[in-house]
Amino acid sequence: MATALRHLSQQEQLNFLLTNRVPRRALTQFMGWYSRIESPALTRLSMAAWQLLADDLNLDEAEQREFSSLHACFTRRLKPGMRPLDERPEVMVSPCDAVVGECGPIAGTTVFQAKGFPYEIGDLIPDRGLQEKYRDGCYATLRLKSSMYHRFHAPVDCTVEEVRYISGDTWNVNPVALKRVEKLYCRNERAVVPLTQLDGPGDICLVPVAAILVASMKFHCLPDELDLKYRGPNRIPCHAQYRKGEEMGYFQHGSTIIVFATSNYALAEGIEQGRTIRMGQALMTDTAAAGLAPLPMEAATLTV
Repeated sequence: MATALRHLSQQEQLNFLLTNRVPRRALTQFMGWYSRIESPALTRLSMAAWQLLADDLNLDEAEQREFSSLHACFTRRLKPGMRPLDERPEVMVSPCDAVVGECGPIAGTTVFQAKGFPYEIGDLIPDRGLQEKYRDGCYATLRLKSSMYHRFHAPVDCTVEEVRYISGDTWNVNPVALKRVEKLYCRNERAVVPLTQLDGPGDICLVPVAAILVASMKFHCLPDELDLKYRGPNRIPCHAQYRKGEEMGYFQHGSTIIVFATSNYALAEGIEQGRTIRMGQALMTDTAAAGLAPLPMEAATLTV
């Protein structure tokens, strides 16, 4: 047992060094350029190498199986019907395919990136109004692995009036880094997307966080991609309306979306750290609309 634990520790150390002790921004910009090279032969070779590292890459659900570039593969669309939508009005669905990370009730304005690594909502979202809006609310951290479907969708019927872009670093957001780098999400490139529900008393905020190799986010409501080359305003007005499940945009490669919800929401049944969830499945439930008792705040200590 001791030998196995030591081997795991050595693997984690190597993973951390290989993915973080490198020129992250330069490597990310290179990957952005490389992934857009239009060459079917190079793409097939790159995908073969990728599948050696990500043996769970599944293209059976994709609309197409042949791609002209890695970018086209990363941002692939799915065949119709591949992501059934939970239509119950009290349910907020997952905006993306992901592995669930830290999640649960928000203790005041404090949440966690990993056990023992708390951060304040205000450190992630530098807006006092939004910080207070989600006080004692509910949150879920959704990590998109590189092999997963990279498009994200509206979790409820909503409108988007602006997107706030926050420039930053490109640390890897894998579990190894989350246990080593304090306030990692608050250091990285990210966007803040407040959603106003069309029906219902609460609001939701999506915070897509970029990472190494993936500092590029495309929102369909904005004309420009948000990436390391972006030089426009940090608060970008828009006016977009989405129905639950409608596509909002995509990551170039894979990363993380942190979902914040007001205090009328609680995690849906079965949502816990380590679970794999698909876009369209229940993530949170409006307890008032569902006639459920709110989750007691003591549960906020379960993920500490």
